Amino acid sequence: MALLTWNDKYSVGVPTIDAQHKVLFDIINSLHDAMMKGQAQALTGPLLHRLADYTNTHFTSEEGKMSAAKYPGLAEHKVKHRNLVKQVEEFVLRYDKGEIALNLQLLNFLRDWLTNHIQKEDLAYSPSMVKLGLH
Repeated sequence: MALLTWNDKYSVGVPTIDAQHKVLFDIINSLHDAMMKGQAQALTGPLLHRLADYTNTHFTSEEGKMSAAKYPGLAEHKVKHRNLVKQVEEFVLRYDKGEIALNLQLLNFLRDWLTNHIQKEDLAYSPSMVKLGLH
């Protein structure tokens, strides 16, 4: 069973960003699936690194669209992105050093920051981008 299930409440109305959010959902679900199947040891490292890399890629893309839409909250949103990236990268570093293992606490943190960020922070820029027809 998936930890996260995509539905329209997560859509920001910009297809490329929705597609990127779905990839993030898939990575977190893959981490959850690996843990549930007892494969966390073998798969967690690569999946956490993929999550960190893709998060950076997604945030760069999203910030570019916010800039194009002249979204007034861009500077504040960038700070939130940097904080999220820092937290994910810290998890990856701690995992790589053997300090932490993949567990429900980590998965719940990842789930919560992604869903809360989309539903609160990202939905705030949605009208600006949709109005301009950004895809």
